[in-house]
Formats: sequence, C-alpha cells, structure tokens
Amino acid sequence: MPPPSRRSGELPSTHAALVCVALPGLVISPEQGQLNGEGLEGFYRAGRRVLSRCQVRVAGREPLAVQARMTSADRALFVGTLRVSPHSGPDPDVVVERVRHADGTERITLHSAAPRPLRVPLEVALGTDLADLGAIASGTGGPELPATVHDSGLRWSCPTGTSSVTADPPPSDALASAGLLRWEFELPPGGSRSLELRVRPDGTGPLRAAGHAATSPFAAASASGDDSRVRPLMRTSIEDLRALLLRDPAHPSDTYLAAGAPWRCGPAPAEALAAARMTLPLGTRLAAGTLRTLARAQLTGSGPRSGMIPGPRRDAGPHLPPGCTGTEATLLFPTLLAEARRWGLPERDTAELLPAAERCLTWLLNTVGDGTYLHDPHPGGPVRCETQAHAHRAALLGADLLDACGRPGGAGLRQWARELRTAFREEFWIDDLGGGRPVAARAPDGTPVPYLGSGAAHLLDTGLLGGGELAVGLLDKVQTEQLARLLGGPAMDSGWGLRGLGAKEAGHNPFGHRSGAVRVHDTAVAVAGLAAAGYEKEANALLRGVLAAAEAFDHRLPEMYAGVRRTEDSVPLPHPAACRPAATAAAAGVFLLSTLAGIRPDAPAGTVTLRPVHSAPLGEIVLTGLRINDAPFSVRVSRLGLAMVEEAADGLQLGV
Repeated sequence: MPPPSRRSGELPSTHAALVCVALPGLVISPEQGQLNGEGLEGFYRAGRRVLSRCQVRVAGREPLAVQARMTSADRALFVGTLRVSPHSGPDPDVVVERVRHADGTERITLHSAAPRPLRVPLEVALGTDLADLGAIASGTGGPELPATVHDSGLRWSCPTGTSSVTADPPPSDALASAGLLRWEFELPPGGSRSLELRVRPDGTGPLRAAGHAATSPFAAASASGDDSRVRPLMRTSIEDLRALLLRDPAHPSDTYLAAGAPWRCGPAPAEALAAARMTLPLGTRLAAGTLRTLARAQLTGSGPRSGMIPGPRRDAGPHLPPGCTGTEATLLFPTLLAEARRWGLPERDTAELLPAAERCLTWLLNTVGDGTYLHDPHPGGPVRCETQAHAHRAALLGADLLDACGRPGGAGLRQWARELRTAFREEFWIDDLGGGRPVAARAPDGTPVPYLGSGAAHLLDTGLLGGGELAVGLLDKVQTEQLARLLGGPAMDSGWGLRGLGAKEAGHNPFGHRSGAVRVHDTAVAVAGLAAAGYEKEANALLRGVLAAAEAFDHRLPEMYAGVRRTEDSVPLPHPAACRPAATAAAAGVFLLSTLAGIRPDAPAGTVTLRPVHSAPLGEIVLTGLRINDAPFSVRVSRLGLAMVEEAADGLQLGV
C-alpha cells in the first residue's frame, strides 16, 4: 500500500523519532524500533537512505517493544521481549536487544531467561529505495529496489548509487527475492547470542565521523552543582555538537557545524558562525575551522556583493519578507574572529583570517554607502532591527580588531556606528502607553513595522571588547530597561523560553517558525544580554524556563518548540518539523551555563574578568574543563553569586 500523501511543503514529523547523528551518518527510528520503511525511517549516509527497512522476527514473531532510548547522540537502544517456550507461562523468556548506531551498524542480541535450552530462528527483513532525504521529505521517494545476495548479506543498486548490508556471523540462509536473512541460534539457559549488521554505500569504508576523531575541537567540559539538570545539559549539548561536526573535504583539518538533523545536515553559514561563537568557552578551534571554511567561500571581485559570505534566504514571519542569512553571516564573521581572539585564538590564525574580516567590514560600509542603515535584503529591502544590531556590533568589534592588529579602518567604523546609534534611538523606537518598544523594522518607505519579536533580544548582544568590557549597544539606558521589561513579560516569556513573536501581536502562531515558537538560540541571547545589562530577574525566568524545557526533551534541546503558555503540570509541546539535534540549540546549552559565571576573557592581555549572575538562580554551579588561551579553565559560582577561578592557564590574571 502506498504511503498516505502529504500536502505540498509539509515535512514529515520527527518529534517522536529517535534521531542518531554522527555526520555524515544519520539514522531515524520510530519509538518501537522496527524500521518499516515508512516516512523518514532508515539509515542515511551523506543524505542518501542506504537502508529503509530492518525488521526483526524471532520464532516468526515481532518482539513486543518495551523500551527505546538514546544512549548517546549517535546511538539508540531498543529492547523487546517474547515468550518462545510453550512452558514459560505468561512471562517472556527471550529479550531482544538492538543497539543502533549512526555509523551504519546495528547489533542484535538475544538473551534467554528460559530454564532449558532454546532453538530460536531469527529473521531480518531488509530493503531500501536509495532515495535522497529531500525527495523522501517531499513524499517523492521511490519504491523498494530488488536485492541481490552479496558478501554475507544483501546488496541494492540503482543509477544513482548502491548500498549493501553484511552480517557477522554470516546468515545460514539469504533470500534476495524477499530481502531476507535467516539464522538459527542455540540459546543455553541464561545464555546470549549476537549478530551485527553493517550498512554501507558500496565503495566506502567505515564511517569516520569528524566528531569522534581525536582532533575534536571541543574541550571535554562538564558542569555540576545544586541543580541536577546542569550536568546532563552540558554533557548532551557537547555530544550533540560533536555529532553535527562536518569536515571541509578539501581541508580536512577544518571542522564546522551543520545546522541540524535531519533537515539541515549541510553547511549553513549564519548558524555555523552563531554556534561557534556560543561555544567559545569550549575552545577556539571550532571558530578557526568555521572561519577558514567560510573565508574560502567569501565572494570576491568588484561587484556590490564582494566581501559577502553567501547564504540562503530565511523566512521572517508574517510581517516581513524573507531575510538574507548571507547578511547575517557576513556580519558575524568579524564578530566571531574578534571574540575568538579574546578567548585565545592564536595570533597566526587571527592574522590569516584578518583579510577576510576586513572584506566583510568593507562590504558593510560600501553597502550602507551614504546612508545610515543596512537594508536587508539589499538594496531596497526593509531596514531590520536585528540586522542593525548585528551590523553595529560588527563595526565596533571589527574596529577593535583592526586597531589591535595595526590595520587602518577602525575610525571609520566607529564613526558610522555612532551615527547609526544616534539615528536608531530616534527612529527605531516608538512610544506607547506601555512605555514604548523598539520597532522590528522600517519598511523601504520608512514606515515602522511595530511588532515585538525575539529578534529584539539581539539588541542586548553588544559583543566583547578588551579588558572584559562589553561594547555599547544601540539602545540607551531607559530603552534597555523597557526592552528588558517587555522580554520578561507574559507576552514574550512563554514560561518555556522566549516566543519568536509576542502573544498579543497579529499573526501570532505558537507553532510558527518565526511567529511564536520558542527559538532556543534567541532565548539564550536574551538571557545573556539581560544578565549582562543587570536585569537578572527577567534573565533568570527565561533561563529556568528553557532548563525546564530541556529536561522535558531529555536535555537534547530542539531548535524550537511551541510557544504555548506554561501551566502547572504542563510540558512543552514539540514542533513536529524542528531539527533535533540543532547546532544553535546545542551551543545554547553551553552558552547558558557559561553565562551564569559571566566569563569575559582577554587572552592577549592575559586577563579574565568574571561577571557572574549574582542572584545564583541555579544555586552553586561548577564549570570544569573549559578553555581560555588553549588551557583548561574551571570556575565555581557560589550560592551567594560569587565566582572563583579553580583552574587557569599559567599567567592568566583575574581582571577587575
């Protein structure tokens, strides 16, 4: 029977699936464990489904599923039971354990609890369509391909590729026409027997995932403290980050993050830069690899796009046209380079990447031209609030970077930033009975677009300068206080995190990608910005909300979830099309915990300043194994909100 049709543009649901990731390997499983070839189920390698069906039958019956759980980012465990012996009564006497791995292996183990020996036939039915993930998601995956017996298993082929499954031990029988492998196992009382299936595209060796190499860019950091949730959140976040690592094929020493699984397993420049920036407490090697990879993709020449980091358009919700993620990436590039240098990026790497950052900053000033604002998309698009925040931060941190490296151009960037600040405080703020608010954008004709969304949180993210100081923001003190009140209010704070669009705004949809769902990245930015500005009450409420959501999601945060109001005994509603794991969500887990310690390093000056959240919303917290200046850094924040360095590089001094 063909699968039910889907409406065009509707992605199949993954919120209840177990998604194991070790890119370029991926396996998507239903909760009961059997891969039946339905929906997105199957093993994938580099976006192609190399196995869609893997059905286990013991003594002619499917095991009764009793447990399914992720044991790590790339591995899932499924347990089922059967009653095989006619003398066992109502109790099962065989346990079937399946360990499924994103590298394309599955280990099936039969455990006997019977009091006498058992002869147990085992069958595994296999099949695949070798379809691309995009085709499967759009409902255009093909039928199963015919199999041939091949090398202790089965093989499938089509004009676009081949794949095979080999078994150890080899099956006693293989039926290509039915896609079936068979074994006959003798199980002594209390005994076990196992077999392993290996799924691979033909012509490839074992999967070598970047995140499992000895050269992983992430420090082995950990968190502990009074709140039991911090340890698994840090652990799971780092596991997910490792699972999403990709290598630049032409430069395998450079790694960067895919945006998320299963939909966005390829390069996404803006998300890769944002995630690398939030994970600077784990070291600067990811930042260096991401920057080098994107520098090679930077547009050159003499046209108006020269200096841009290219990126696709992104939906902006019901009130604005799609924005350009290339604009965001181009502005994030110099910001990440400047902050990575503060965290200890080696000077040789800074010098290597500086020309690309200069080209980004030149593009910024050339695109603004004689005007004040940066339009997006440009030319002729709206002037977005969030884009001005990114541009202002890039200009100030870029100027600081140029000065530090003895390069010209800093004065011009600072002058433009001053002009932008003056104009923004007048023209991007509207007064109302509630105390005023920033507008989300100004239309090309200058008309304000006055809705309130989570993009306004980026106004609080001003960037790190030297000596532990943060750059000045686009808002003045009174405006910042009012924005903090708005972000902490019930229209924006769902109780699980920050809504993408306020609940009182026209077009609000709690499941909308940019129109009401909680986006973890924006929530983390808001928490850090509010805490840095001194609005800890609002920051703490958002922090507690996203931590509660993380616990409900087994500490693997999706990129977004529904912005439905939290009530007593409620749980967050998953978004059926959200990536999970997602790079910015996993990075946000690290960023949120490090925000509590307020770590502000200045590696070139040999100092680190601590500005902890003084209200200590999670009680005592200890962060160990972080990296500053490529050396271990550990910090403890007490229940009184006092931060103490417990481990640091030789010569690193505590700033004031």
